[in-house]
Amino acid sequence: GVTRLLLTRIPFFKEIIVSSFSCDSCSWSNTEIQSAGRIQEQGVRYTLAVTSRQDMNREVVKTDCASARIPELDFEIPAFSQKGVLTTIEGIIDRAVAGLEQDQPARRATDKEVARKIEEFIGKLRQLKEANSPFTFILDDPSGNSFVENPHAPQRDEALVVTHYRRSPQQSAMLGLEGEEVDAKPPDAADDLRDEVLQFNTNCPECNAPASTNMKLVQIPHFKEVIIMATNCDSCGHRTNEVKSGGAIEPQGTRITLRITDPSDMTRDILKSETCSVEIPELEFELGMGALGGKFTTLEGLLKDIRDLVEKNPFTLGDSSTPSRTGKLQEFIGKLQDVKGKTQAHFIMDDPAGNSYLQNVYAPEEDPELRVQRYERTFEQNEELGLNDMKTEGYEAEAASGR
Repeated sequence: GVTRLLLTRIPFFKEIIVSSFSCDSCSWSNTEIQSAGRIQEQGVRYTLAVTSRQDMNREVVKTDCASARIPELDFEIPAFSQKGVLTTIEGIIDRAVAGLEQDQPARRATDKEVARKIEEFIGKLRQLKEANSPFTFILDDPSGNSFVENPHAPQRDEALVVTHYRRSPQQSAMLGLEGEEVDAKPPDAADDLRDEVLQFNTNCPECNAPASTNMKLVQIPHFKEVIIMATNCDSCGHRTNEVKSGGAIEPQGTRITLRITDPSDMTRDILKSETCSVEIPELEFELGMGALGGKFTTLEGLLKDIRDLVEKNPFTLGDSSTPSRTGKLQEFIGKLQDVKGKTQAHFIMDDPAGNSYLQNVYAPEEDPELRVQRYERTFEQNEELGLNDMKTEGYEAEAASGR
């Protein structure tokens, strides 16, 4: 037979490899997907409330290490029980039905009672496809490489809840990420690195050629210390940079609101951490946490990155997009362009970890257009940041008593 490989990109997600096999002799065919990226820093859980036939057509990327559940039927597809697949919600149900029906003839001959119960369950799965009654579809992937489509992008989808979480040691071992712990550096080692640019070898994320990454500790005035990492590839010219907070998670979350009134606001410095979400109410636009990663740039640079995220995606504005979606996104890009000095708007950064920053051009005086609010994190936000199970005081005594 013939296997075809296609490197493609899922809108508002990432690159994947689609492999398709077909045999001319027996007409058997098979399609699988593999992630073209690396395992993400956090796992991801998609919870979708399916209420209509349109929801059944949502695109789904399910990797081989992801599990899918429908709590209403107490039904679960365990991890590593299927190959990775690019399909829809309806396709996942059809695949489950086909798997259950495969051995039904043998069951009817050996155990009619079990065959009858499985037949009833298959009927319930088929009824879900009609979407006569709402149900919940949960896709949980410790590798962070699965995806459920948001048809309302770039706006928020009220029916879809995306949760990022820290992997457990068991999940890390399942993905083959367990390794020896590296000895921590002496406390004073960081002081010697503040004035030095560190360089270490890596591979280019685009062409996989050997490249070098530069890392530098930088002190942001009136804020805190951050780590800036930049990668330059001499082979393909790809350049990327990323920012990590150099300090601990703050006791409170931070919500920063800037009223854009002048083109000069576009030059304000911005530090957007990985846990920060961005919102522009006038455009009904929201960028969730984790998107675009950590960045240290200007307000204009961040808006340009948001525009590139939409424009350079062939599934949104290319031949693969639908006319209705293309029109909405073209209108959104036009409004986003007007924000750069022509239209007054509010720019909101919400960071539960408190590690994001927007420059106050009047510092150390107060900025009349900038408002910084501190708030107590909710239980769900602490859970997402991994703080509910973290104990930094008194754990020595508990460990000693446990022995």
